[in-house]
Amino acid sequence: MISYNDLTLPERALWDAFPEGRRVDLRVGTPEADRVSGGMEWGADRTVRAAVIGALLLGANAAQPGAVACLKLAGARIAGHLSLAGAQIEHALWIEECWFESAVDLLGASAQTIVMTGCRVPGIEADSAHIGGNLDLRRSVVESLTSSPFNNISTALSLSDAKVAGGMLLNGAHLRAPGGLAMAAGGLVMGGGIYCNRGFVARGEIRLVGAQLPRGLFMRGSHLHDPGPHGVALALNNAVVSRLDFSDGFIANGTVKLRSTQISDRVGFEGGTLNGSPDGNVPALQCRLMQAVDVDLTLTRPPTGAVDLRGAQVSYLYDSEQSWPAVVQLEGFVYGSVKKEESGERRDSVNHRLAWIRRSPGYSPQPYEQLASWYRTIGHDDDARQVLLAKQRHRRRAMPWPVRGWGHLLDATVGYGYRPWLAGIWLLALTLLGTLAFRTQSPTPVKQGEGAPFQPLVYTLDLLIPIGGLGQRTAWYWTDPDPQWLAYALLASGWVLTTAIVAGVSRTLQKN
Repeated sequence: MISYNDLTLPERALWDAFPEGRRVDLRVGTPEADRVSGGMEWGADRTVRAAVIGALLLGANAAQPGAVACLKLAGARIAGHLSLAGAQIEHALWIEECWFESAVDLLGASAQTIVMTGCRVPGIEADSAHIGGNLDLRRSVVESLTSSPFNNISTALSLSDAKVAGGMLLNGAHLRAPGGLAMAAGGLVMGGGIYCNRGFVARGEIRLVGAQLPRGLFMRGSHLHDPGPHGVALALNNAVVSRLDFSDGFIANGTVKLRSTQISDRVGFEGGTLNGSPDGNVPALQCRLMQAVDVDLTLTRPPTGAVDLRGAQVSYLYDSEQSWPAVVQLEGFVYGSVKKEESGERRDSVNHRLAWIRRSPGYSPQPYEQLASWYRTIGHDDDARQVLLAKQRHRRRAMPWPVRGWGHLLDATVGYGYRPWLAGIWLLALTLLGTLAFRTQSPTPVKQGEGAPFQPLVYTLDLLIPIGGLGQRTAWYWTDPDPQWLAYALLASGWVLTTAIVAGVSRTLQKN
């Protein structure tokens, strides 16, 4: 038990102020002396034992009638370990610019609003805690614990399976666990948003796997450095979120993982930077199976690692020349609309989109078919055919050489069925060739005095059209080998051209 007689002067001031919710400010008023980083040098006149704070929060000094008890303390050196694991804390905790000697333990505790702004804390353990108001750590420096019950590696802020009824305010905060977990909050359930804006820095992985964030995660201008053991800067796998904001100078040096994340509104990376690794061992962005409405990837420069969008579903995708690295995995990616930002406007071109698809390793038909479907939806049928033609050409490169040969023939004659007008050009060219060649020759009739007179144009068309007949091919023959071989060549060309037309058009009708 804490005895009033054993309290120091600052502790008595805090004890007396608590029932009325008055603030005790131990700062001396000079910036140098009040700098929290030097709190270890503060003397007894600015020192409060953690045990005294714990006793007050657990009801050691009852509230006065007509007043709301609250612990408010500023500019103190808090000595000892503040252990409130499993406690039922009925009063709010407001601590400002204090230096903690040891970690804060809120494991499994139930508390009201917790405010620790501008403080230096060697770790906060709050796994399975229930916080009925806000958790405010603005401008605080939270350093790593050696371990916690839920994490076997160094962790700065531990909130696994915790519930926070209000918001979490981390603007300007520094969470430091290089190579470990800056924040371990798997299964976190929030009532409000998480705000990590204006100078927030994390050294170590931020882990929010399976978290429920109905008011969103806002990290405008945040910097994520020294990723966790697997190169991950931010993990939101299987989370349910309303909105994600990684804009206005956001930097992630490590993978941002949004695998199977469900986002009911928007994901914004405009003005952000994603750094994975150029060798592809650490991707910059992993969005496999993600679901979102709007995704804005107008980054400041291309990511230095791969971007994985396999199986993701979005309604609107916005990108720019700076959005994509050398490797983009697109298999199974489904979108309702995709737009390119250029000079402040939303523009797009089929060549830009095809170059985007070709960044995907190997051959997969789905990215081409998805893009063609979108072009058809917006009425760009010519662009859709160009995309499907590019799909066939890409597929051809993955086939054995005999199949590639047939593919080249289909491409040259009818564009795989997407350019049927090519057949007309070939037919016109061959007809002109045959007509000019045969008009200078004199063929021999099969039966003298019978049949129609020789017509070079009709004879050439009769050779090129293998189905049916115009009566010229069977009525005349050549004794000179040169026109005879030309006739054979035109006859063979007619069969090849007809076969290519049938094959190409059949493929087009069957698949599209």
